[in-house]
Amino acid sequence: MELTDQDVEALGTWGYFIRSTFLGESRARVVRDAVQARVEAGGLKPAGIRRGADLTRNSAVRGDLIDWVLPEPGTPLGELWEGYRALGEALSTGAYLGLGRFDLQLACYPGGGAHYARHRDAFPGQSNRRATAIWYANAGWEPAHGGVLRLYPEDSAPVDVPPVLDTLVVFLSERIEHEVLPAFAPRLALTAWYYGRDAG
Repeated sequence: MELTDQDVEALGTWGYFIRSTFLGESRARVVRDAVQARVEAGGLKPAGIRRGADLTRNSAVRGDLIDWVLPEPGTPLGELWEGYRALGEALSTGAYLGLGRFDLQLACYPGGGAHYARHRDAFPGQSNRRATAIWYANAGWEPAHGGVLRLYPEDSAPVDVPPVLDTLVVFLSERIEHEVLPAFAPRLALTAWYYGRDAG
Protein backbone atom coordinates (compact mmCIF):
# COMPACT_ATOMS: atom_id res chain seq x y z
CA MET A 1 0.00 0.00 0.00
CA GLU A 2 1.00 3.63 -0.32
CA LEU A 3 0.32 6.64 1.86
CA THR A 4 -1.41 9.61 0.31
CA ASP A 5 -0.01 13.10 0.66
CA GLN A 6 -2.95 13.79 2.99
CA ASP A 7 -2.00 10.81 5.20
CA VAL A 8 1.59 12.02 5.53
CA GLU A 9 0.57 15.62 6.16
CA ALA A 10 -1.97 14.63 8.81
CA LEU A 11 0.51 12.36 10.56
CA GLY A 12 3.12 15.11 10.68
CA THR A 13 0.73 17.91 11.66
CA TRP A 14 -1.74 16.20 13.97
CA GLY A 15 0.02 12.94 14.80
CA TYR A 16 -2.64 10.69 13.26
CA PHE A 17 -4.65 9.84 10.17
CA ILE A 18 -7.85 7.86 9.59
CA ARG A 19 -8.94 5.79 6.61
CA SER A 20 -12.52 4.59 6.25
CA THR A 21 -11.33 1.65 4.13
CA PHE A 22 -8.27 -0.57 4.57
CA LEU A 23 -9.04 -3.99 3.07
CA GLY A 24 -12.20 -3.27 1.11
CA GLU A 25 -15.69 -4.42 2.11
CA SER A 26 -15.64 -8.03 0.88
CA ARG A 27 -12.16 -8.80 2.26
CA ALA A 28 -12.96 -7.00 5.49
CA ARG A 29 -16.01 -9.20 6.06
CA VAL A 30 -13.98 -12.37 5.50
CA VAL A 31 -11.37 -11.22 8.01
CA ARG A 32 -14.10 -10.13 10.41
CA ASP A 33 -15.64 -13.61 10.29
CA ALA A 34 -12.24 -15.16 11.02
CA VAL A 35 -11.75 -12.79 13.96
CA GLN A 36 -15.20 -13.63 15.32
CA ALA A 37 -14.48 -17.36 15.02
CA ARG A 38 -11.25 -16.94 16.93
CA VAL A 39 -13.03 -15.08 19.71
CA GLU A 40 -15.76 -17.72 19.90
CA ALA A 41 -13.14 -20.49 20.08
CA GLY A 42 -11.96 -19.03 23.40
CA GLY A 43 -8.41 -18.48 24.52
CA LEU A 44 -8.53 -14.71 24.90
CA LYS A 45 -7.29 -13.50 28.27
CA PRO A 46 -7.94 -10.35 30.30
CA ALA A 47 -5.56 -7.62 29.21
CA GLY A 48 -2.99 -6.17 31.57
CA ILE A 49 -1.51 -2.72 31.92
CA ARG A 50 2.22 -2.01 31.84
CA ARG A 51 4.76 -4.70 30.99
CA GLY A 52 7.21 -7.15 32.52
CA ALA A 53 7.42 -7.20 36.30
CA ASP A 54 5.08 -4.19 36.45
CA LEU A 55 2.25 -6.01 34.65
CA THR A 56 -1.07 -5.77 36.51
CA ARG A 57 -4.74 -6.30 35.64
CA ASN A 58 -7.32 -3.68 36.53
CA SER A 59 -10.71 -3.72 34.78
CA ALA A 60 -11.35 -0.18 36.08
CA VAL A 61 -8.55 0.90 33.71
CA ARG A 62 -8.80 -1.67 30.92
CA GLY A 63 -11.60 -4.18 30.32
CA ASP A 64 -10.74 -5.99 27.09
CA LEU A 65 -9.77 -9.60 26.41
CA ILE A 66 -6.75 -10.13 24.18
CA ASP A 67 -4.70 -12.58 22.15
CA TRP A 68 -1.61 -12.14 19.99
CA VAL A 69 -1.81 -12.71 16.24
CA LEU A 70 1.15 -14.34 14.48
CA PRO A 71 1.78 -14.72 10.73
CA GLU A 72 -0.63 -17.31 9.31
CA PRO A 73 0.03 -17.51 5.54
CA GLY A 74 -2.99 -18.42 3.46
CA THR A 75 -5.56 -17.45 6.10
CA PRO A 76 -7.73 -14.33 6.46
CA LEU A 77 -5.82 -13.24 9.57
CA GLY A 78 -2.59 -13.90 7.71
CA GLU A 79 -3.81 -11.58 4.98
CA LEU A 80 -4.49 -8.89 7.55
CA TRP A 81 -1.02 -9.46 9.06
CA GLU A 82 0.51 -8.93 5.60
CA GLY A 83 -1.54 -5.76 5.23
CA TYR A 84 -0.01 -4.46 8.44
CA ARG A 85 3.46 -5.39 7.23
CA ALA A 86 2.87 -3.41 4.03
CA LEU A 87 1.52 -0.51 6.09
CA GLY A 88 4.71 -0.47 8.18
CA GLU A 89 6.82 -0.31 5.03
CA ALA A 90 4.65 2.53 3.71
CA LEU A 91 5.02 4.46 6.97
CA SER A 92 8.78 4.00 6.82
CA THR A 93 9.18 5.16 3.23
CA GLY A 94 6.34 7.69 3.01
CA ALA A 95 6.58 9.25 6.47
CA TYR A 96 10.27 8.47 7.20
CA LEU A 97 9.49 6.70 10.48
CA GLY A 98 12.19 4.02 10.16
CA LEU A 99 9.98 1.22 11.42
CA GLY A 100 11.03 -2.37 11.94
CA ARG A 101 9.12 -5.21 13.59
CA PHE A 102 5.56 -5.01 14.86
CA ASP A 103 3.34 -6.87 17.29
CA LEU A 104 -0.30 -7.55 16.40
CA GLN A 105 -2.97 -7.96 19.06
CA LEU A 106 -6.62 -8.94 18.84
CA ALA A 107 -8.79 -7.21 21.45
CA CYS A 108 -12.40 -7.95 22.30
CA TYR A 109 -14.34 -5.61 24.56
CA PRO A 110 -17.24 -7.82 25.69
CA GLY A 111 -19.70 -5.00 26.28
CA GLY A 112 -21.18 -4.12 29.64
CA GLY A 113 -19.31 -0.80 29.72
CA ALA A 114 -15.83 -2.28 29.21
CA HIS A 115 -13.41 0.50 28.34
CA TYR A 116 -9.73 1.54 28.34
CA ALA A 117 -8.78 4.68 30.25
CA ARG A 118 -6.81 7.50 28.64
CA HIS A 119 -3.16 6.55 27.99
CA ARG A 120 -0.26 6.57 25.54
CA ASP A 121 1.11 3.44 23.86
CA ALA A 122 4.80 4.28 24.33
CA PHE A 123 6.70 3.32 27.47
CA PRO A 124 9.44 5.76 28.53
CA GLY A 125 12.88 4.26 28.98
CA GLN A 126 12.14 1.09 27.02
CA SER A 127 12.17 -0.01 23.38
CA ASN A 128 9.42 2.37 22.49
CA ARG A 129 6.62 1.85 20.08
CA ARG A 130 6.77 4.49 17.38
CA ALA A 131 3.46 4.02 15.58
CA THR A 132 0.12 2.42 16.42
CA ALA A 133 -2.35 1.15 13.79
CA ILE A 134 -5.84 -0.05 14.70
CA TRP A 135 -8.25 -1.89 12.38
CA TYR A 136 -11.87 -2.46 13.38
CA ALA A 137 -13.88 -5.64 12.75
CA ASN A 138 -17.35 -4.50 13.83
CA ALA A 139 -20.03 -5.07 11.19
CA GLY A 140 -23.31 -3.34 11.94
CA TRP A 141 -21.86 -0.96 14.52
CA GLU A 142 -24.39 1.58 15.84
CA PRO A 143 -23.81 4.64 18.08
CA ALA A 144 -25.66 2.94 20.95
CA HIS A 145 -22.98 0.22 20.95
CA GLY A 146 -20.39 2.71 22.26
CA GLY A 147 -16.74 1.72 22.19
CA VAL A 148 -15.65 4.86 20.35
CA LEU A 149 -11.91 5.54 20.17
CA ARG A 150 -11.19 9.06 21.42
CA LEU A 151 -7.91 10.62 20.31
CA TYR A 152 -6.36 13.61 22.07
CA PRO A 153 -4.19 15.46 19.52
CA GLU A 154 -1.88 18.08 20.96
CA ASP A 155 -3.32 21.61 20.86
CA SER A 156 -6.57 20.38 19.35
CA ALA A 157 -10.02 19.22 20.39
CA PRO A 158 -10.53 15.47 20.96
CA VAL A 159 -11.38 13.38 17.90
CA ASP A 160 -13.87 10.50 18.15
CA VAL A 161 -13.50 7.51 15.82
CA PRO A 162 -16.43 5.06 15.61
CA PRO A 163 -15.13 1.44 15.50
CA VAL A 164 -16.81 0.68 12.17
CA LEU A 165 -15.77 -2.34 10.10
CA ASP A 166 -12.65 -1.74 7.95
CA THR A 167 -11.80 1.64 9.52
CA LEU A 168 -8.05 2.10 10.02
CA VAL A 169 -6.55 4.57 12.50
CA VAL A 170 -2.80 5.27 12.54
CA PHE A 171 -1.11 7.50 15.10
CA LEU A 172 2.28 8.24 16.62
CA SER A 173 2.54 6.15 19.79
CA GLU A 174 4.51 8.65 21.87
CA ARG A 175 2.48 11.65 20.80
CA ILE A 176 -1.21 10.75 20.91
CA GLU A 177 -3.07 10.04 24.11
CA HIS A 178 -6.25 8.06 23.53
CA GLU A 179 -8.96 6.05 25.24
CA VAL A 180 -11.71 3.58 24.42
CA LEU A 181 -15.07 4.84 25.65
CA PRO A 182 -17.41 2.33 27.32
CA ALA A 183 -18.59 -0.41 24.97
CA PHE A 184 -22.13 -1.73 25.37
CA ALA A 185 -21.85 -4.40 22.67
CA PRO A 186 -18.95 -6.68 21.73
CA ARG A 187 -16.20 -4.62 20.09
CA LEU A 188 -13.41 -6.16 18.02
CA ALA A 189 -10.16 -4.46 17.08
CA LEU A 190 -6.73 -5.54 15.85
CA THR A 191 -3.87 -3.27 16.87
CA ALA A 192 -0.34 -3.27 15.51
CA TRP A 193 2.47 -1.56 17.39
CA TYR A 194 5.51 -0.71 15.28
CA TYR A 195 8.99 -0.40 16.74
CA GLY A 196 12.03 1.37 15.36
CA ARG A 197 14.52 -0.64 13.34
CA ASP A 198 16.96 -0.49 16.24
CA ALA A 199 14.50 -2.07 18.71
CA GLY A 200 15.17 -5.61 19.89
